Amino acid sequence: MTPASLLSGLLPLVADLTHDIDDAERYKRLLKTLREHFPCDATAILRLDNDILVPLSVDGLSEDTLGRRFSIHEHPRLKLFVANEDPTRFPHDSPLPDPYDGLIPNQQGRLLVHDCMGCRLRVDGRTWGVITLDSLAPGSFESVDLSALASFASLAAATVVASERMTALRISATTERRRAEAYRNAVKERTPRGPIGQSEIYRRLMEEIRVVATSDLNVLIQGETGTGKELVARAIHAASARATQPLVNINCAALPENLVESELFGHVRGAFSGATGDRRGKFELADKGTLFLDEVGELSPGVQAKLLRVVQTGQLQRVGSDREHTVDVRVIAATNRDLAEAVKVGSYRADLFHRLSVYPLTVPALRERGRDVLLLAGAFLEEARARAGLAGIRLAADAQDALLAHPWPGNVRELEHLIGRSVLRAMASRRDHDASVLTLTAETLDLSGSEPLEPETPLPESEAPRGTTLRAMLESHERRIIQDQLERHDGNWAATARSLGVDRANLARSARRLGLR
Repeated sequence: MTPASLLSGLLPLVADLTHDIDDAERYKRLLKTLREHFPCDATAILRLDNDILVPLSVDGLSEDTLGRRFSIHEHPRLKLFVANEDPTRFPHDSPLPDPYDGLIPNQQGRLLVHDCMGCRLRVDGRTWGVITLDSLAPGSFESVDLSALASFASLAAATVVASERMTALRISATTERRRAEAYRNAVKERTPRGPIGQSEIYRRLMEEIRVVATSDLNVLIQGETGTGKELVARAIHAASARATQPLVNINCAALPENLVESELFGHVRGAFSGATGDRRGKFELADKGTLFLDEVGELSPGVQAKLLRVVQTGQLQRVGSDREHTVDVRVIAATNRDLAEAVKVGSYRADLFHRLSVYPLTVPALRERGRDVLLLAGAFLEEARARAGLAGIRLAADAQDALLAHPWPGNVRELEHLIGRSVLRAMASRRDHDASVLTLTAETLDLSGSEPLEPETPLPESEAPRGTTLRAMLESHERRIIQDQLERHDGNWAATARSLGVDRANLARSARRLGLR
């Protein structure tokens, strides 16, 4: 590669610096040019958050890499990239493990990276992140001029600056810019527990979070079980003006009925048996901050009325006391129930519903998020790799196809549990215990266990027409089971829920979804 050829390749990127381009596209063009001018199989740009490197864009690496989070203390090559002022090159026989081993797809069974080089990106005098280049062919980088990579890194840093400045211009006002920076820090978490995704529906949710976080409006987060409603609440709080104040959580469904009021509003000594002293409730603990009410749809009518008063006026009384306490609390509530429907049937107070849902948000189900499942899988795989002390874990092509095809009734939580047990299963069954990269296949994932068993009697033709989808078959099977149990219990929904081992509210939601109510 001559200086002239490198210069000609960089000119389009220089022109991009003055254009308002989407960050993802800007980084994609940068990596594409990098691969065109350096002999490599994969490249990546990663941002440094404390001691964690977060991939922003990859070229030549598997899609799930974007969901992974790389601790520099667990990956010595990345740590050296961050620490060294000049570009660093590792020979093919370096004993240090490569974080991308197994993550370069379609290489005819070859899993291990041989040549690796990279360098840190400096922005405004600080280490912003790194760019990395990897090759499966030994000796690929022996003739590479490291000064050329350093020049490219300078342009990459300029690209980062342009991206951040364009974002600041979109936000415009100084106050809004600070809030936007807080938002970015909040949603780009260092663990799989943070929001992760690139789908359009996910991007819309992130934008809604950014918008509402700048206000003090109460938020009602709705969505199926396991979608990550608590993560959304954390992101809203962390990006708000209350971020330095407490975020207090309470699961309304997990509290005994006789303790809900005490937990929410506190109590005084002697208020009830066992009340040996005064105690502040969650509202007082969250004063000046945010209170997250999870499963708010499970509150009894009596508690709903008292909660309404506090949400309306900011005034509360501890159980057993006549003294008024005033609190300044932003309420974020979450539920997997259809509260609007509950209001219609009279099981939930309309006035409380409207107070809580000043700004409603819906967290999409995992099956609606398309290829985000691979990014989330990557995050959980990296977490599992660190726990197990493995050099690397990869998803085989058939495993990726299986993840994309599964309907995910348990959403992100189901995916997390699946990855955890699949890694354990793969470790126990692998023949080559010296292999540095663990591979998960579709067989390892064993998603077939989530599909309905073949019924003893065939489904009626009207319920299972030829060509029907797996999801439709699942719903048909579920509908018939509920109908059978409901008939056995003479239409008693509470008894039916007990016989099926599910919460009555969850059964009611399923029945409405299936057209049984």
